[in-house]
Amino acid sequence: MSIILGYDAKTLREKVDLKAVGERLEELGDMRSLSALCEKAWLYKVAGQLDEALDVANQCVRLARFTGDRKGLMQPRMLRAQVLQFRGAFDEAIHELSSLIDEAHTHEWKLHEALALQHRGKVYFDQREFKPALADFRAAVALRTELGASDDQIESALIAVAVTESFVGQRA
Repeated sequence: MSIILGYDAKTLREKVDLKAVGERLEELGDMRSLSALCEKAWLYKVAGQLDEALDVANQCVRLARFTGDRKGLMQPRMLRAQVLQFRGAFDEAIHELSSLIDEAHTHEWKLHEALALQHRGKVYFDQREFKPALADFRAAVALRTELGASDDQIESALIAVAVTESFVGQRA
């Protein structure tokens, strides 16, 4: 059974099967690997359990820092920024994601740059700052296309562009 049922066209957030989320959290149990903790943080986030999500996301960042792998630290930091966004801490989320975008760009980690751009665009979208959101979504599409990303990855970015363009048009 798939956890993600689709995306809400008005919020750009995942629609999830909460029963499947609970079952997956049960399966993960007490696993402490970085990948298991990242998945738990994401599951808590999409289930709306934001205190738990932030606690686990912070654990992910600490664990990833111990490895000394800067690239490996990108996903946990991005995940923590998403949790901050869901908690309404938009400035913190923008700051973290902007830092990730700069670092990924500097090291030419284009996939990570595209992901961080898409997530920062979602933060701007939540703040109803549609023009910067649109710029980030378009940049994410360009990078994903350049990388030859999967159709699903490109499509999710294109949907974000289309939805945001409709809001920009309403404001004009």
